[in-house]
Amino acid sequence: MKFLMVPGGWQGGWVFDAVAAELRREGHRVEAVTLSGLEPDAPADTDRPPNLDDHIAQVAGMVERSDGSPLALCGHSYAGLVIAGVADRLGDRLAQLVFIDAYVPDDGDSCWSLTSDGFRELFIAGARGDGRWVAVPDGLDPRARPHPMASFVQSVRLGGGSGGTYGRTYISGGAWAGSPFVALTERLRADSRWRVHEIPVGHNIARRDPQGLAAVLGALPTGPARPADR
Repeated sequence: MKFLMVPGGWQGGWVFDAVAAELRREGHRVEAVTLSGLEPDAPADTDRPPNLDDHIAQVAGMVERSDGSPLALCGHSYAGLVIAGVADRLGDRLAQLVFIDAYVPDDGDSCWSLTSDGFRELFIAGARGDGRWVAVPDGLDPRARPHPMASFVQSVRLGGGSGGTYGRTYISGGAWAGSPFVALTERLRADSRWRVHEIPVGHNIARRDPQGLAAVLGALPTGPARPADR
């Protein structure tokens, strides 16, 4: 299996380093994305922050360049919007779609519309400097970078164009304080199209339990999911 892993807000592909190492030890291939605007040095154009469409196009290009082996597209948090947009275009190229404590949108949803009031306040406070970039919240890794506000507020456009029979997996970080994903997790548990796992370590599962996350990912089938055993 090949894993293409997309980080959430403020973070880069480095957030998956320990998970990738575990998966590679098991013989899997892993590519972790740093979304445009979140490069380690600085974004290429600070005056034109990328939006959600730009991030979807970036990851879709990587999927299109893949070699045709079974591909699991994984997204954390904000990146749930990104991978949903990619799957809508290129679902026939995917074996698995994996949301890691992430937003699962319908057409017209955005990170802004799906998140909690607490996170909306954080976005607004963080963007007060210039209205374009959301400052890194306290407590994140020093490698984290300001996140483009446009990508948080733009709605995703989902038309069901490509179809696809990929499996759907949701990995919950549990009911951490302020989580906007608790009701979503319960709804997906009742949906036979989804596999639902819980790694109750909080939102940043890749950093807090990389072995546990790698174990769940490494056990995914290379074909579509059947109704899950939960």
